[in-house]
Amino acid sequence: MSNIAHTYYPQSGFLAILGAGESGVGAAILGKDKGFDVFVSDKGAIRDEYKAALQQEGIAFEEQQHSENKIMQADLVVKSPGIPEHAPLVKALKAANIPVISEIEFAAQYTAAKLYCITGSNGKSTTTMLTYYMLQRGGVNVGLAGNIGKSFALQVARENYEVYVLEISSFMLDDMYHFRADVAVILNITPDHLDRYDNKMENYRASKFRMIRNQTKDDYFIYCLDDEETVKGLAVFKTDAQHLPFTQEQMVGQGAYVDEEKNIIIKVPNKDIFAMNMEELSLQGKHNAYNNMASGLIAKVQELRNQTMKESMESYVNIEHRLEHVACIGGVNYINDSKATNVNSVWYALESFSPDIILIMGGVDKGNDYEMMRDLVKSKVKAIVCIGKDTVRIHESFENDTDVIINSSSMQDAVEIASYLAKKGDTVLLSPACASFDWFKNYEERGEKFKEAVMSL
Repeated sequence: MSNIAHTYYPQSGFLAILGAGESGVGAAILGKDKGFDVFVSDKGAIRDEYKAALQQEGIAFEEQQHSENKIMQADLVVKSPGIPEHAPLVKALKAANIPVISEIEFAAQYTAAKLYCITGSNGKSTTTMLTYYMLQRGGVNVGLAGNIGKSFALQVARENYEVYVLEISSFMLDDMYHFRADVAVILNITPDHLDRYDNKMENYRASKFRMIRNQTKDDYFIYCLDDEETVKGLAVFKTDAQHLPFTQEQMVGQGAYVDEEKNIIIKVPNKDIFAMNMEELSLQGKHNAYNNMASGLIAKVQELRNQTMKESMESYVNIEHRLEHVACIGGVNYINDSKATNVNSVWYALESFSPDIILIMGGVDKGNDYEMMRDLVKSKVKAIVCIGKDTVRIHESFENDTDVIINSSSMQDAVEIASYLAKKGDTVLLSPACASFDWFKNYEERGEKFKEAVMSL
């Protein structure tokens, strides 16, 4: 049985793929395997590894352009999540009633695996990786995909997993219509990418809540009861799925909460109760307690043993570029949080460390509202070192909240300035709150440059 009915989309004919990254190439290979005539089009240059994969599979492709006349002949279009809805070609396709869907939506048609789907403005990657780690340790035949790891479509084409843990972004959700999550998780909803949503929070919230569309009474919806925007969404978007809230502010009859002894308690109907002290978690900080609760609820739904869950939560090591400890030099800790591309992520990072912090931040500003960071900057940050081109708003936002705000000319320069300002016991934290595309290819390269600069001190 497939996850969604086959009748929604053409099952043969001409399949056009827009974007030749990880998801696009995976969708192309799955489409070829299913008998489609596949054409891949990328407006930019295609990376060598992806070009080689397409050539090896004998799939036609173009780069540095979109041949619109050809693409408009498609029976079905799978588009990269990076291409916005308002792109002229996407608008033209939709006006011609040609279905434009995401790789996740396309691939879900061809698997009977259970789909455990995690979205949220922050903590997605950590929660996804922790869940995957836990299920693997529990002996589950599990794949990892979505915004992380190998393409979901490629794995559906060439692997045979019984369960997938999928990290899902709002951009992916925007192109998903009939997809059904067996378990849908919304971790939190905070301002991010609002430029793609007409700068309206309600549009972004609606995008996240697409996660629970099509869920049935046999499915589960896991969400944070302490998150204001999620609670607002609950009033508007309904689902028949079983609700499993998690919270650190109250007790719940089913779901997850923290008791008076600081134990995380996880209760899922008809499953044994799980309890573990927060101090035993390998990932510390309030935000990581939420991530562990969400992962723990998924593990309980999957009927993992309590012992396996506890051992996993004690031993898990965080992903690269997310609150990653790089080195301790002269009593100063250097932390790489390059993946923090929005204000809320930086708030979480600041919340995780004690004063005094030298914060390296900046890059391509996505319309950030820095107000929510102000109190933490005042109480914890003794200096801000700016990177990237958009530094004016950082200066304007924090000039009264910290003693030093200084611009740098490169990552090397930023790290050297920070190390000069830091004293024993301080933390130098790269947590940019911005996209990386001005100085770097992506947040990974930004994080690598930070680590290189630290190691050369």
